[in-house]
Amino acid sequence: MASSIYLGRTNSLLEKSSGSSLPIYNSAIREKRQHHHSHSYAGAWLLTLPIPLPGTRRRLRLILPNLPRLHQASVHSFGRRRGPAILLIATVVLLYFVYALHRRFGTGEQSWPTPFPDSSTLVYRREDLQEIWKWEVEAGHYPSSHRIPEQIGLPQALTNPALPIRTSSSVPTRFRGPIATDTNGVGPKRVYLDLRSHPPNVAYPPRPVPGSVADLDVIMEHCNFSTNKYVRDCLEVLRYGGGLELGARVRRGKMDNWKYIYVEDSAENMTDSSAYVRPFALKAQNDIDPAQDLPKKRGADWEPHMHLSSPPKYIPYKDQPTVCDDENPRVYHMFWAGPFTDKPYLALMSFLYTQNLGLHLDDGKPDPAVCRPKFWLWINPGPAASVPNPSAVRDMYDQLKSNPWASPFLHPRFKDVIQFKLWNTTEQLDGIPELKDEWRALRDSLFNSGGYVEKIPQQDEEEVTTESESGGSGKADDTGVALPAVAPTKAKNADGKANRVGSTSASSYDRLSVILSDMARFILCHRFGGIYLDADTILLRDWEELWGWRGAFAYRWSRLEKYNTAVLRMNRNSALGTFLFRTALKNGLDFHPMSVSKYTKDAYLEGLLLRLPDALFDSAWLNTEQYQRDRPPQPYFTGFADFFDTPVQNSAAPQALGFDGFFKGAYSYHFHNFWWRPFDPSRNFPDLGSRFAAGERIARESLAAAASTKLPDLEDEQVDTDKRDLDWATVLKRTFEAYVRGERPNMYGEWIKW
Repeated sequence: MASSIYLGRTNSLLEKSSGSSLPIYNSAIREKRQHHHSHSYAGAWLLTLPIPLPGTRRRLRLILPNLPRLHQASVHSFGRRRGPAILLIATVVLLYFVYALHRRFGTGEQSWPTPFPDSSTLVYRREDLQEIWKWEVEAGHYPSSHRIPEQIGLPQALTNPALPIRTSSSVPTRFRGPIATDTNGVGPKRVYLDLRSHPPNVAYPPRPVPGSVADLDVIMEHCNFSTNKYVRDCLEVLRYGGGLELGARVRRGKMDNWKYIYVEDSAENMTDSSAYVRPFALKAQNDIDPAQDLPKKRGADWEPHMHLSSPPKYIPYKDQPTVCDDENPRVYHMFWAGPFTDKPYLALMSFLYTQNLGLHLDDGKPDPAVCRPKFWLWINPGPAASVPNPSAVRDMYDQLKSNPWASPFLHPRFKDVIQFKLWNTTEQLDGIPELKDEWRALRDSLFNSGGYVEKIPQQDEEEVTTESESGGSGKADDTGVALPAVAPTKAKNADGKANRVGSTSASSYDRLSVILSDMARFILCHRFGGIYLDADTILLRDWEELWGWRGAFAYRWSRLEKYNTAVLRMNRNSALGTFLFRTALKNGLDFHPMSVSKYTKDAYLEGLLLRLPDALFDSAWLNTEQYQRDRPPQPYFTGFADFFDTPVQNSAAPQALGFDGFFKGAYSYHFHNFWWRPFDPSRNFPDLGSRFAAGERIARESLAAAASTKLPDLEDEQVDTDKRDLDWATVLKRTFEAYVRGERPNMYGEWIKW
């Protein structure tokens, strides 16, 4: 009964809902609950905002920050004035962090954003940049089908003699914009080659076809790190397409997509030019804003309008009057400071071992169908900032003759392919028309690297004339010998940065010579044409098809979309060179690769200085920075020191595989400094046989004196005393030396003839 009485009473806190026996709260309780609910939301850091989805009963729940709660916490912790300011700063930082993550992992750039972007380096107007593109394309220096940036604003398509005629348009008419980005090819047809050895000569790869060209567009498709291409796969394409796989091919099927080497038909066999795509109608130049997206360098004036000479006429290889093109000389340049060591020695040895020099033919009877490349080694015998020496030429040759590492290359057999040149900074800068009248104003900041200037105490200079072997006037001759030269000077601090000549250890790095070499490579290529190589470069194959590509190139700085100019190809007196020198002059004569990358990027000229994948010249770089270690190339280096000191677990590979197993397919290898590490510690001397025994004996005696030990005589050496596990550097050095001694052929099966 009690329970029925209790249930029958009226509860003042409850109300009956109409149509239902379930009780509900009255208005007072509802107000109290709502007040409590609002206070609970005010204490939460995050709020849930339901958004109804059209056409469904579902709701999208968005989680948002609770701004009142954040404001309350900031005021409570930092006060009414500083709290909101700190909250605003934290919000901006959070938004920037989200944007940075999106830029790094969600876009094609794959790079972190810069909070404070560098100011522009541009000193040329849009119409000047158009003239640069026009000059380079008409000269045949752009044999690429890649588009010209829209920011250049070309009013009409350029005629490209280095591209074959295209019979159909790649862009439908209705999609064509007011700016031309394609070039119209009017050049000869391309015939892509299937290179391979044929019986009975299957033990060695064939030499590249004279006049052949590497299609670097195809190489970019297979090797570009930005499109997630692996160095391992790139090297395989380079091997197969270059005919380096010999009879060991294990792939089946057609390889048309891997063919990247072609020859051009004669101009007489060109397709009727009426078939090519005509330039389409475009808006007038006045319709393009001349200042859009082209910010000028802060504090600098626009450069005067360019007055370029007429571009050289593009002539296909088959139509050239001689096998060597004067407009495109095949010259390797290398800069070296200080005494000659095993580093330039090995670079020259690799040149003899890989390039088509005709050393397998009788002396004086080169192949008339082959243009032999030359190697010009520029020597700066003194500190980078020293004053001229009037007897520098004679002194240089005296030192070369007495140096066992250098003297072999003075042999008459190499006189036509290897030449030593004397470097003089003053003469070289005066030889650049774009710099000669203004560079002296920047003399105090001449050693500029990435905006950091090395200050050098100035010394009094005397106007002197260098004595040359022929009694010259002290000016550069037609072959590029630079006079007068730089020679050593005495200083109180012999090991100071201003007096160092070469890098003897990691702690005594010759930074000034390194900075000087950054500028020297552009000077040499602009004055004389050709390809510049850093002295820590080893050639791994014939570069015939790279010489055939008429455009300028460097290669990629590992994962970054920047240049590394350890390999640099530029055309002589080109419009691109004029741009680079004038821009560098207005930016403190800074030729560091990162600065050059900024110059071309700001001016939208990156296409004219092609950034090749580092797999071609620096195949280990990505692995050393912990990239692509899941599928590394052969050999696998986790650091550049592995070249000199191969890890024990991998130490069987160098002897078992030899030169043939060292980044096969790559054009060169860059071992990144290590000037003080010998290639062959147990035989750190030139081992070139009886013809050069005198120099070897001097080197052995010097090595024994430095180690306070007695080395065995040449005829008493035993193989048991040699190092058991040979490193990659040792194997390459001994391979090149065996070729010069006449004990083995070069990589193409050719035996040297003395």
